[in-house]
Amino acid sequence: MRLRFGLVCAFALAGGMLFSNAAPLSSDLRVPRYAHIFVIVDENKSYERILNGQDAPTIAALAKQYGTATQFSAETHPSEPNYVAIVGGSTFGIADDAPFSSPGHTIDAPNLSTQLEASQLTWKGYYESLPAPGSLAISSGLYASKHSGFLNFRSVQQDPNRSRHLVDFVQMEKDLRSGNIPNFALIVPNLCNDMHGAIGGSPFDCWTTRALIRRGDSEIKTLAGEIMASAAWTSGENAAIVITFDEGAGTGAGGGRIPTIVLTNHGPRHVTDPAPYTHYSLLRTIEDAFGIHAYLAHANDATVVPMLPLFAAPPATYSRKN
Repeated sequence: MRLRFGLVCAFALAGGMLFSNAAPLSSDLRVPRYAHIFVIVDENKSYERILNGQDAPTIAALAKQYGTATQFSAETHPSEPNYVAIVGGSTFGIADDAPFSSPGHTIDAPNLSTQLEASQLTWKGYYESLPAPGSLAISSGLYASKHSGFLNFRSVQQDPNRSRHLVDFVQMEKDLRSGNIPNFALIVPNLCNDMHGAIGGSPFDCWTTRALIRRGDSEIKTLAGEIMASAAWTSGENAAIVITFDEGAGTGAGGGRIPTIVLTNHGPRHVTDPAPYTHYSLLRTIEDAFGIHAYLAHANDATVVPMLPLFAAPPATYSRKN
């Protein structure tokens, strides 16, 4: 049954917390409808280090050409709770990188995947080096499930179509070439290409910070190029690529200030947005862009607003993908 999204208040019990879905703001209603949103998540780097114009030239150039949120903060340290926040609207009390099968790390709550399916929209998680479609592996080589986000939700773990929803980059390349592109895609490079780093048989440029940043920047260039060459980007429908990070460098309070770049095919250019955003702001904006106004968890907080200046676009024909 399709969810009913209205202007009346609705309540949902999620992860032991009660959330109220208030009426959308006028800025929510001005977010244009999008046919495709691709969110690429990198790892553990600060705003200053990535956008200094030297270490990550591709990302810095895209930020200038399209748009950047200059005061975007992650929720916490370490990685896993931030990935959960991106697709669930809360960290659900997760405060470490323990496997999703650990106590307290599998969540019975609505998430972006359930919202999209209820609205007859499609989604996929594309994970580089995933050992097999729909894999429940905790880690394998350069793949780590702590960077999945979706796998922390029981609805995804038990999804009969999980092997079609959680796939690797080989499948992503096939989808982009064929035009079989989901409405929402979460794209997570492997531990070397997301700037996280790994040791033990990994390439030499996967060990040091500057080499990792250069490697990750090159990966962004490839991914953005592949998406921009696809039908999702070249059609008359609105599409966006979001490049963000799970958390900033260090382990201080909060999750740190992180780079978040928004590229749109029909939207504004050369935008610098100083509003104080978080991953909850990004989630709320994605919900708005797909016509969903029953916001998940903290995406509905009074202090959370959509990233309208970065997603503004002229009206475009919108279609659902079956």
